[in-house]
Amino acid sequence: MIVLGSDHGGLELKNEIRKLLEERGLPCEDLGTHNGDSVDYPDFGIAVSRRVSEGSAEKGILVCGTGIGMSIVANKFPRIRAALATDVFMATMAKEHNNANILVLGGRVLETGKAREMVAAWLDTEFAAGRHQNRLDKIAELERELKG
Repeated sequence: MIVLGSDHGGLELKNEIRKLLEERGLPCEDLGTHNGDSVDYPDFGIAVSRRVSEGSAEKGILVCGTGIGMSIVANKFPRIRAALATDVFMATMAKEHNNANILVLGGRVLETGKAREMVAAWLDTEFAAGRHQNRLDKIAELERELKG
């Protein structure tokens, strides 16, 4: 399951991404927002990140105006590796090297076609593991230290 969330600045792009996931036959759930009214991005970043952090969703995609705010929110949660990407290479590396479980995009800075390519690259890329897993293990250890 892939959960989606956006604020008003990312609504149109989120809707296009949902269409892409549906075209690919991927199960997804749209956690909002669902209209163009001004909302607070943390509310939707929290909803998506909580689901991925707790394991009730495998992946998430967040969209706000630039992606910056959603990235900040998402990375507050344990076990979240949210990556803000601005091109296909970054989206690919987010998965291949960092095993990002949330992809973050900027609805006001990305064109729809490019964003669709980025999401497809992130979904289709496999985590390389190996030396990259060692690095993620260090991050997980830090997370445990800071929690306790």
